[in-house]
Amino acid sequence: MPSSAQPTAKVPIINLAGAPGERAAWGKPARVVYFWGLVELLLVTNPLQVSSRLRVAVLRKFGAQIGRDVIFRPRTRVRFPWKLHIGDRTWIGEGVWFHNQDHIYVGHDVVISQETVLTTGSHRIRTDMGLITRPIHIEDGAWITTRCVVLGGITVGKSAVVKPLTRVDSDVPPNTVGDMTSRKERFV
Repeated sequence: MPSSAQPTAKVPIINLAGAPGERAAWGKPARVVYFWGLVELLLVTNPLQVSSRLRVAVLRKFGAQIGRDVIFRPRTRVRFPWKLHIGDRTWIGEGVWFHNQDHIYVGHDVVISQETVLTTGSHRIRTDMGLITRPIHIEDGAWITTRCVVLGGITVGKSAVVKPLTRVDSDVPPNTVGDMTSRKERFV
């Protein structure tokens, strides 16, 4: 029995079995996606201090566009490397997750600190739960500090700094420092 005083018959429930978009964001055949998952587990997400150069080389082999002198720390996840673009001298901290169902563009000399999640996908809530994707742009010199969440459709401006534990759901102006979490629900 529901604990609410309102009748539950008026609350819509979406049948998830019919939700559109399964595999829509893959961009590659299933065999490539599954093979990438195995390689990612062994050589990229691996918590051992495997060489950053090896991680970058593997990501490039799977289509990631990564500049010179990029540092990739252990436990990093990249959902689809063929949708990842990173400029020169960028540092990717331990445990960063690129959940990139759409493209993520990271400029040069950017720092993305530990345990940060960048996610380009969401769902059409209240209709059919179909997949929605929007790219993320992080401009040159930006620093996204530890354990932030950056949502799709966002641009983090040149030389901006995002404070720890921030949910970034609106654009961050260039050369600003702060908690840019807005109150509006732009990308659920």
